[in-house]
Amino acid sequence: MKLFSWRPWAAMAVPAVLGAAVLPAAAVSVGQAAPEIEGRVVTDAPALRHLRGRVVLLDFWASWCGPCKESFPWMNAMHDKFGAQGLQIIAVNVDRRREDAARFLARTPARFSIAYDPQGQAAAAYAVPAMPSSVLIGADGRVIKVHAGFKPEDTAALEAAIESALDAAKAGARPRTQP
Repeated sequence: MKLFSWRPWAAMAVPAVLGAAVLPAAAVSVGQAAPEIEGRVVTDAPALRHLRGRVVLLDFWASWCGPCKESFPWMNAMHDKFGAQGLQIIAVNVDRRREDAARFLARTPARFSIAYDPQGQAAAAYAVPAMPSSVLIGADGRVIKVHAGFKPEDTAALEAAIESALDAAKAGARPRTQP
């Protein structure tokens, strides 16, 4: 019986729990086209290619992740504040058992789209380094910002990046990428 299996983000789980924002060299790069998640996840959310023209916050999370519990209220607030302006939030759960995600969502509801990635295919395509990890995707489908972990003191910078991406989308300009 196999007790543990390697997951793309497993090597970075300890730094994520400690709140570190460490990205491996293989992670998606700012400026590159965002890998498609369609076919890799179970979701009612539209495919990324159908969201061109909208800004997407793609968040990878797990039910056992402490910082994920903190990030959901913030993502709900971002959805409420910017959803009508063109922000689409898709939170991709990486638990192997959907029941674990359902228990998390019962305690920490989401007002944004949820996707399920029990095989870790989308997480692997993004080389997710930690839980949670967020990828901000511009209206042109390119990665603007990659952020690992969640700390309340990071939210102002993340919100500013979202606002900047929405402003660029409204103006038809390419968003400024952020490290």
